[in-house]
Formats: sequence, structure tokens, C-alpha cells
Amino acid sequence: MSSVPPRLLVFDLDGTLIDSSLDLCNSVNAALAQVGKPLLPNPLIASYIGDGAAMLVRRALGDPQDLDSLHPAGSDHLFRRTFELFLTHYRDHKLDNTRCYPGVIDSLSQIRSRNPHIPMAVLTNKPVIPSREICQALGLEPFFFQNYGGNSFDSKKPDPEGLLTLIAEATALTGDPLSPQQTVMIGDSDVDALTAQRCGARFLGCIYGLAPAALAAAQPTLTVDHASRWPDALGL
Repeated sequence: MSSVPPRLLVFDLDGTLIDSSLDLCNSVNAALAQVGKPLLPNPLIASYIGDGAAMLVRRALGDPQDLDSLHPAGSDHLFRRTFELFLTHYRDHKLDNTRCYPGVIDSLSQIRSRNPHIPMAVLTNKPVIPSREICQALGLEPFFFQNYGGNSFDSKKPDPEGLLTLIAEATALTGDPLSPQQTVMIGDSDVDALTAQRCGARFLGCIYGLAPAALAAAQPTLTVDHASRWPDALGL
């Protein structure tokens, strides 16, 4: 990846660590049904994942507004109602079908055992509570010193705020200054690639995830087709 070894690894969640597509699709369609909207095919809903729960619901309603205008308090009644129904359904069904991708646990274990000094964290646009609950339920939580979601900050990815915060927290945790150039963002979408770029960090793309076409459009310099390839790709 580089002659400079990574000293902080930050992972996206959906499409990178976990395959959550079916549970997200089911929750979107459950919400749409309750507000009298037609159900959508799962591949279409899956293509909407990546910019947070609000944008997922907006897109499902056929209302792809600008990301900066998606705060529920400022949205119309239909969106608010559908969004609330989606969150309620997903809260109860987020682990019906969601699993770690093959190789994820083994790769994280290998990285941790060989490089115990390297902190790892999660940065996702999924709301933080379900993100942490899923990581706990699937055995991911022990690997990460922090898990931030799409509502942890005033901004979401691709804004670099979350990644810069994790760099600062990892510096405090290790006692050694960390730079963006020593940080690698691992993700499956153009959103993750742009987050790393805006921060000045490096990026490892996961083409097995939920957004391979969008990831390809971002033209990442390094990709993997399986989570088992993370340690080699990272030089770890």
C-alpha cells in the first residue's frame, strides 16, 4: 500500500464489515407499505444505501434531495412518517439476516494479533445505536476502540469530521501523534473513498460490498475482492 505502514485503521460498516442489505431492504419496504407506497425491488433499494438512513428513505420515496437538507425536523410529513416507521422496523429486525462478510473476523483477528498497537475503529453513516448493537451482536465490538455513526456528528461522510475526530482520539489513545497519511479508511463506496481523500488519508476499496459500481467510479488505487485480503493489502 505504501512505504509508510498504517497506524490507524477505520472501517465502514454496511458493505464492508457486514452484509446488511436484506434487513435494510425489508425495513424500507415495510415502511413503504405502511404509508401506502408501492414496494421496491431489493436491488434498487440496495443501490440507495450508503448516505445514511434519511437519504435511504428519501430515495425510496423518490425524493433525492440534497444531503444537507435531510434533517427529519425540516422535512415533510410523509418523509417523517416513513422515516419513523423505517427506524422502528429496523430496530427490531436489524439482525434477522445481517451477518459479517466471510473473512472479516479472521482478518481482524489476524491484524490484532500481529499488530496489537494499531487502533481500529468504525465510521459509518448508519445511526450510531444500531451500528454499535450490530457490532456487539456479531462479535465485532472488541476489535474497535470507537464506533461512530451518521448521527454522531453534525456532518456525515464524506465530510472528514468523523475521520479527523478518530485520528485525534487514536493519538490520545496511543500517546503518539498520528497523521492522516498514517490512516487507512476501508470501505465499499465512493463515499468512503471521498472521505479519505478529503481527510488526506489513504483508502482501501472493498469491491465485494454494496456499491461496486460507485466504488469503481471513484477509481481507488487499491481494492480487494474478499475481506481475507485485508492484511496483505495493508502490509500487515
